[in-house]
Amino acid sequence: MFLDGLYLLHPVWPYILVFLAYLFFAYRRILIYLHALQQEDYDNQRLVRWIIENRVFDKKLSAVFIGLWLGSFILDWLPTILLCICALAYFTWKENDPRKAAKKKLVMTQRAKRIAFPALLMAAGAGLLIYSPLTCLIAVQFVPVFLVLSNLILVPYEKAVQHKFYSEAQKKLEECNPVIIGITGSYGKTSVKHILGHVLKSIAPTLITPGSVNTVMGITRVIREQLEPNHKYFVVEMGAYGPGSIERLCALTPPNVGIITAIGHAHYERFKTLDTVAHAKYELAQAVLAKSGTVVVNEKTLDFTHTRAMKENNASHFVVCGEDNSSCDLTILKVSQDREGLQIQINWKGTEYTLAAPLFGLHHGHNIALAFAAAVSLGAAPADVQAALKSVPQIKHRLEVKPQGGETILIDDAYNSNPEGFRAALDLLPVLRGENGRSILVTPGIVELGEAHESVHHELGAHAAKTCDVVLVVNAARISSFISGFKEAGTGNPILPFDTFAEADNWLMLNRKAGDVVLLENDLPDLYEGVPKL
Repeated sequence: MFLDGLYLLHPVWPYILVFLAYLFFAYRRILIYLHALQQEDYDNQRLVRWIIENRVFDKKLSAVFIGLWLGSFILDWLPTILLCICALAYFTWKENDPRKAAKKKLVMTQRAKRIAFPALLMAAGAGLLIYSPLTCLIAVQFVPVFLVLSNLILVPYEKAVQHKFYSEAQKKLEECNPVIIGITGSYGKTSVKHILGHVLKSIAPTLITPGSVNTVMGITRVIREQLEPNHKYFVVEMGAYGPGSIERLCALTPPNVGIITAIGHAHYERFKTLDTVAHAKYELAQAVLAKSGTVVVNEKTLDFTHTRAMKENNASHFVVCGEDNSSCDLTILKVSQDREGLQIQINWKGTEYTLAAPLFGLHHGHNIALAFAAAVSLGAAPADVQAALKSVPQIKHRLEVKPQGGETILIDDAYNSNPEGFRAALDLLPVLRGENGRSILVTPGIVELGEAHESVHHELGAHAAKTCDVVLVVNAARISSFISGFKEAGTGNPILPFDTFAEADNWLMLNRKAGDVVLLENDLPDLYEGVPKL
């Protein structure tokens, strides 16, 4: 009798209900894909690659709709569509909200809202066409397509907005006219920026790009919102996502001084060869030389024909830092560390200096040397640089040593993403380990290594075996070569797999004891660890 009464209202109300149920579902699902798009810097190609590689297609709800479609050959239309509505409502309720449940939460910026709204309108259009389980299935599968199309449609508008902000930043930069120091490199650039920024702030008002901001629009925002006329120095971190990236950043912030920290495997996936990396990083040197400025480089960045030729043809504009006394302006004589921090002995143009800093990790010896050379090249007295280095703060999430309760120590290296930094972190473990304590490593490995992924992780696994008593591997399937490298060393020390950092952290809570030192080495973004199971 109840269904007979409902049939009298047929066909209007079931369509309205299924439309509303799908619209609510589509909104929640759009947020899932928008979260990934935001972490991929709104790059459609990278989003599509992430979806395909991780198979982030709807499976569970689609399986339900396939079952209902098969059942529709037995059931009447109305009960079938009611079950479709119930399924949509249930999965909408179960859907995670990336604005609340994620390590790096979805931020509904103006741009994110602009992309979400047209995608939702497209979903509404699709919802009007739903009349069966099969059309429900198709509409659900098309949600990521709507988001990609929305992002594509908005490209002209986004470019216009960005151009406006870019022009405003250029104008303000011309008015304030600070001395611009650009820093790039496969790794070490954020650390050098913080160290040099601290030194320069002790001399004159200085602005540095915050955190890991290193893109055109990120730097544009910093200029528009933070640069003041009294800033004498502006230290800019420059990230490269391919050839031409640094050139574009230099067009916005023409550098008077450039620092090139390293050329290595970080982000190798995007560049394919180290020679390509070298060309990309040395776009900074070209921009500095165009202004007859000073280029401060790590000696090892000159191991390429192109970079070496540039240095030889412009020798008076280059300051080289390294360990070869015959070819370097600043020679690193010795780097050591203890529980108080680093001590670096250098020879700067014939005079020896000792630099002490409360930082950890032997690789920071080169970073501190580069900062010293840049500061002195800008006119700072060596003694003033030495004094400033003694109070340089630890760099958040980059070998940041944090004493914990119960006489344990946490080494937070969550933002590390390169092999050299990984090795330096492993070498720090014995220095900080307490008596009768253990060295415990927690890591998901490194990302964006491309073809070098297997070999680099195998070598890191072997290195970890030399310093670690226990290893907790997060998302073990993606770094099987690390595990084999560790086991092949034959120490017999345990290496334990976990699906997430939360599970590994729970193990630590139950098993950590006095004297233990725990190294958190890299923290995968949600794109790698928190892949949605749809």
